[in-house]
Amino acid sequence: MIGVHFQAVEPKELWDYAIMAKILIADDDFDLAGMLEDWLKREQYGVEHVSNGSDASDRLKFYNYDLVVLDWDMPKMSGLEVLQEFRARGGTTPVIMLTGKSRAVDKELGLDSGADDYLPKPFEPRELSARIRALLRRSTPSFQTSNVLNLLDLTLDLVSHTVMRDGEKLELLPKEFALLEFFMRHPNEIFSLEALLARIWIADSDSSPDAVRTCIQRLRKKIDVDGRASYINTKHRVGYIFEV
Repeated sequence: MIGVHFQAVEPKELWDYAIMAKILIADDDFDLAGMLEDWLKREQYGVEHVSNGSDASDRLKFYNYDLVVLDWDMPKMSGLEVLQEFRARGGTTPVIMLTGKSRAVDKELGLDSGADDYLPKPFEPRELSARIRALLRRSTPSFQTSNVLNLLDLTLDLVSHTVMRDGEKLELLPKEFALLEFFMRHPNEIFSLEALLARIWIADSDSSPDAVRTCIQRLRKKIDVDGRASYINTKHRVGYIFEV
């Protein structure tokens, strides 16, 4: 058991945030996985959990993740087998092995099999968070973790929930704020409607491609300046991009 004190945060229903990255946790320890999921969601990550190696392998075949936290000893298929199979297929997603195997020979085997990092249990959640941020920075150069984002003439403050453009405060609805935050964390990257749904709307009852389109239209009206190109550009039949 990792034994961590969780600090209270503002209730999610009062304000929406874009998730910084999508993480898959594969671990058959439901208590540990549940605590990790709560911890990482508080840090604005989108988290999915599976409890056996076979399900982990299937998820990695059909879905995209920014990072994987992978246990070694799992039913149906070991984490090591999942990792080796994933790398053999050409998978490049960063993987952290999170396991009770702490011998040097086990760490060597895990890293040689394709793990990007290896953290033995028990561990401190803050250390795991730091390792996750380090891997995301290496794999995604535009990845940002700051609470204040500055791009072009826009400043977005996650603490005060404000957006400024050239010193002028803009009034955004929660979903508009979350969408802008996501784009500002990932400049010059193209995202499909489906990707934006997965990162921002997640499991909302109003989630649909039309909801994304409508939100982008509203956001453009609020942040764009007459006579200038829009901050958010449409790539026909591909998706949307915040170009810097």
